[in-house]
Amino acid sequence: MNYFSSNFKLGILGGGQLGKMLLYTTRKFDIYTTVLDPSAEAPCKIACNEFHEGDLMDFDTVYNFGKNVDVLTFEIEHVNVDALQKLEDEGVQVYPSAKTLRTIQNKGIQKLFYQKHEIPTAPFSIYMSLEELMHGVQNDVISIPFVWKSTQFGYDGTGVKVVRTLDDLHNLPNVECMCEELVNFKNELAVIVARNVSGEIKTYPVVEMEFHPEANQVEYVICPARISEDIQAKAKKVALQVSEALQHTGILAVELFQTQNDEILVNEVAPRPHNSGHYSIEASYTDQFEQHIRAILNLPLGNTASKVAGIMVNLVGAEGHTGDVVYENIEKIMQMEGVTPHIYGKKQTRPFRKMGHVTIVNEDVAAARKVAAEVKKTINVISK
Repeated sequence: MNYFSSNFKLGILGGGQLGKMLLYTTRKFDIYTTVLDPSAEAPCKIACNEFHEGDLMDFDTVYNFGKNVDVLTFEIEHVNVDALQKLEDEGVQVYPSAKTLRTIQNKGIQKLFYQKHEIPTAPFSIYMSLEELMHGVQNDVISIPFVWKSTQFGYDGTGVKVVRTLDDLHNLPNVECMCEELVNFKNELAVIVARNVSGEIKTYPVVEMEFHPEANQVEYVICPARISEDIQAKAKKVALQVSEALQHTGILAVELFQTQNDEILVNEVAPRPHNSGHYSIEASYTDQFEQHIRAILNLPLGNTASKVAGIMVNLVGAEGHTGDVVYENIEKIMQMEGVTPHIYGKKQTRPFRKMGHVTIVNEDVAAARKVAAEVKKTINVISK
């Protein structure tokens, strides 16, 4: 099939920043792209060939959108998977598949999948409601502390809470959930695996993630991770095990824990471009967004090696600020060597909302990390 400067049409479900960055590649390759998103102000709107406003969880909306494209992908997991399955049944190419998304969309099903395929992960138990979970705690079936997770609709730190006392349970929503053993880890790592339609597979270097203690969001992604070659090999092996079990197509980001005993455990996965791969736009030979497009169109996968060390700093809305966004001191960070800001195009900021990221590249990862700290201290995402 001729994808370039042709009548071929690629559909993307979700028009947020990940979709916007996918469009860097579709514009470069002149691939006709249409996007569906619930917001009339979605970041993708300015860069796609067609934009449609609609509910991603509504069966008819997703189905009718998908009928008019040749290949359909998504930049967010919260889409109607039954519509994807019907489109596949009718011959539309959907990547990653409805089966892959159905496995990953519910965190309880995702954990049971790891268990079934003997993929190392933290011990867990699933509950149909918060009431059922609290009953288990009160009857000593479950020991505090543990990590509470909503099985559905969690993202960017929402739907996750470390429970250290019984009181921590009181303000949680009464939804299907799971409790997960609190892992005593020394590092949070991630590996991005790319797999195209024909089954060609490549992995990106292992990255290290540093999280904000309150928001439970990634603050820094560091590539290469500051770990031994042995741990790098273990992490890649586990990530490839997940990829093989899922038989996914596209980008798969595998988030991992390195325990104090140097075990590697899978935390969770995302079947799409991911925050842990943003550094690749500046630091890699082939960034994760181009790689995803290559994979779902069954093109040869690109070189995943890094040209230089890369650090990604998330730009999130400052606490106490809601309204029209201002990127305070952005000109100061642009004076720093090796620093590139990416602004996502969201006009309104609110506390901890992802508004952009900054990439720092340097031959020396330690030097890049120092600059990253300076960037974090200098720029502020505030409101007017």
